Amino acid sequence: MLRLVMGLVALAALVDGTTTTKNVTDETLDLGDFVLGHNIVVARDIQKGVLSREADTDAFIASMKNAIDARMGASRYDGTRLVHFGVNINGYVLAQKGVPIVLQPRSGLIISVTAWDDRAGGKFNEEAKEIFVLETFTGGSLIASSGFSMTAQEQMDNLTYNAARQIEKWMHENAACLVDDVPADVLAACWQDNRNEEMRQKLAEQQK
Repeated sequence: MLRLVMGLVALAALVDGTTTTKNVTDETLDLGDFVLGHNIVVARDIQKGVLSREADTDAFIASMKNAIDARMGASRYDGTRLVHFGVNINGYVLAQKGVPIVLQPRSGLIISVTAWDDRAGGKFNEEAKEIFVLETFTGGSLIASSGFSMTAQEQMDNLTYNAARQIEKWMHENAACLVDDVPADVLAACWQDNRNEEMRQKLAEQQK
């Protein structure tokens, strides 16, 4: 995992994007009967990438919890299938001030997520879901590193917003298994591909 965290620095410089972080006003997705239960976030053995600002671990945990609550709480999803989240913040890069145009370091975050089925009293996914996200651009960071235009807290909030959105998409991908009486063949297709092999490969290539 440490090598993957370090690789975020090189990869982030190559990834393009233009979306800005905003309040959660997106339309809800089909998440079956999902309703959020416990929202537990930890940062065991959190790794800081090279060239990164320092991040307050407790602040990062709070930001991640707030992002999940805002995106997936009862104000947006009020089903009957109680799902608990266990999230571990594995590593991060918070961009420092780089050289505009020539070097624009970007922030990145790696988390792992386990979803728990309250009804069955066990995990939906035996292997934790890996989520890698990069910051989305704001007006100031379009021409320079976000280290110039954003505080560390703003960078953390940007990243955790994106991570919570990916958790929501993951639930949507598995919505067919978040209802009652799921057929065996449907259940067998859920909660697969939890290792993000595409991102791992990109990161590995940047480290060669």
